[in-house]
Amino acid sequence: MNLTDELHNAGGFKNLEHLAKQVVEGFVSGMHKSPFHGFSAEFAEHKIYNQGESTRHIDWKLYAKSDKLYTKSYDDETNLRCHIILDNSSSMHYPELNTFSITQLNKIAFSALASAALMHILKKQRDAIGLSIYSDAYDFYASEKGSERHHQMLLAQLSNTVLSKPANKTTETYKYLHQIAEKIHRRSLIFVFTDMFQTATDHDKLFEALRHLKHNKHEVVLFHVFDKQKEYHFDFDNAPKRFIDVETGAHINLYSEVVKENYEKMVKTYFDELRVKCGQNKIKYVEADVNSGFDGVLTSYMLERQKFM
Repeated sequence: MNLTDELHNAGGFKNLEHLAKQVVEGFVSGMHKSPFHGFSAEFAEHKIYNQGESTRHIDWKLYAKSDKLYTKSYDDETNLRCHIILDNSSSMHYPELNTFSITQLNKIAFSALASAALMHILKKQRDAIGLSIYSDAYDFYASEKGSERHHQMLLAQLSNTVLSKPANKTTETYKYLHQIAEKIHRRSLIFVFTDMFQTATDHDKLFEALRHLKHNKHEVVLFHVFDKQKEYHFDFDNAPKRFIDVETGAHINLYSEVVKENYEKMVKTYFDELRVKCGQNKIKYVEADVNSGFDGVLTSYMLERQKFM
């Protein structure tokens, strides 16, 4: 689905909510191959009926379709708060694209659509959702709410963020994660979307900030967003190229094949260190390759929600 016209006409993802719904429906349709086989296509509004419970709220129409018993969930069953944190530095707008589709997204668009898909599920389950966006400034903050008006406001903000294309915006993850942590007072499920590219702060301080997010018994999931083909495997044709740091403007001219082997080794080491440090700090680490779809993001949500409850 080409989104160029939608982006120009609406100043963002005109149909971001619809696209998010498509992502979730595609995920649900594949659930029969996953550990979540028990969920129906309308899982967000139902729970499995357990023997001995009242039959008053059984959805008999769904039973006729699935031959399984589910009960309907209602507003007073809301008990989850979720806060999504989005890195909007210049590096998150790589690769630069002129057209977008569900299968062709840069890092910021992938993160925005993944966030919208999570919001779609949370909205169906009548949970409260908050959003923070940062770069070298604290660009946006909204506390956790569950209203339709709030949901639409967050979708509009995500759309605008995709189009923002900040020039030479560095990543102040350490600084702003501390500030965000101070704002989230009630126990929440926290999702962080970032490419973890920050040269101004060492890794120990970054994980100090991530640990701060875990206070008040929050559960934290770090979605490490990257373009695996380019940023991990350094898969470029072997013609002379100028590689530019989009956050600082620094550049280097080289043939990719000259550095490819050493580059991959160094990146692998870095990724492995991130994974280990997340494990040590009880932070869920999830690789999020922009070219591999959203199943990893949504599966992580399902698993963490079960643990959180």
